Amino acid sequence: MTPEQFSGAILDWFDQHGRHDLPWQTDKTAYNTWISEIMLQQTQVKTVIPYYERFIKRFPTVETLAEADQDEVLHLWTGLGYYARARNLHKTAKIILSEHQGEFPQTVEQLSDLPGIGRSTAGAVLSISTGRWAAILDGNVKRVLARFYAVETWPGTSTAQKFLWQRAEANTPQQRVGEYTQAMMDLGATLCTRSKPSCLLCPLEKHCEARAQGKTDQLPVPKPKKTIPVKQTYMLLLQQDNADEILLYKRPPSGLWGGLWSLPQVSDLRDTLNETGFELIESSIQPLEPLRHTFSHFHLDITPIKARINTPTDSVMEGKPLLWYNIGQPENVGLAAPVKKLLQQRVNS
Repeated sequence: MTPEQFSGAILDWFDQHGRHDLPWQTDKTAYNTWISEIMLQQTQVKTVIPYYERFIKRFPTVETLAEADQDEVLHLWTGLGYYARARNLHKTAKIILSEHQGEFPQTVEQLSDLPGIGRSTAGAVLSISTGRWAAILDGNVKRVLARFYAVETWPGTSTAQKFLWQRAEANTPQQRVGEYTQAMMDLGATLCTRSKPSCLLCPLEKHCEARAQGKTDQLPVPKPKKTIPVKQTYMLLLQQDNADEILLYKRPPSGLWGGLWSLPQVSDLRDTLNETGFELIESSIQPLEPLRHTFSHFHLDITPIKARINTPTDSVMEGKPLLWYNIGQPENVGLAAPVKKLLQQRVNS
């Protein structure tokens, strides 16, 4: 199958069966495309749609996003996960406004220099919003090509990446490149899925090597598994005078839950004064139902502890910003996902 035949089959399929009514497809600006592509990284379309619509309503332009407070950006991202994406969106918007006069760069290389934008995302933004030629290799496209060419190694290896990029570029047509980009992502998301791919409906079925070899359930080769460690922590729901107010602190700008508001955490309930600067009133301590939050690289087992505290000391939480969060009248701040869940449980209890 020649590259021309490959792209022709993909585009013919897209015309009949592709997705044409997604919210970010109605106005294909570089800004809208960029926001959607960042949100779609490691997140399914059905999950992204309501987040995208709320985000664009509040931040309709790169200028409004650049001028926003990071807390509000993170608040609208709460629940979508991988919060570095939101922080990088904010950083990039500021750079585009200050260094590019509010206009998105027009090459893959320049776009890739911006925080949070890799080669594939840059290609998607450029091809979809401007029609300029650029190839992509996101997770969906990688899966399609790994099966079509029967790549026998994990696609994350440097050798496999190099080969797949070569095939992605060779197959990307000069005309209708934006539609081809969308078509390849749609094909991977709707037909060439991780499990139980719908091969009989696929426009590439007759030429797919994985299909011919009966390996569609084996390819792409999965990433070598590692044992995911389990970590333990206590999250403190601390109250003082107002029973509706829970103490939060703002985490450092980078790292785990960077820039988000969180509950104070301790590894040992007996050492809360040293670890947080607060002294718990012993008679008020009440353990709540534990929960597990899973990250890509470890599980975090959380034991929530409800308690009252004495007056905070001057060195509380090592000078970190503090907030008495009123669960009855919540503020628009970014919350770590398990923190949001615990606060919501307090509202409903």
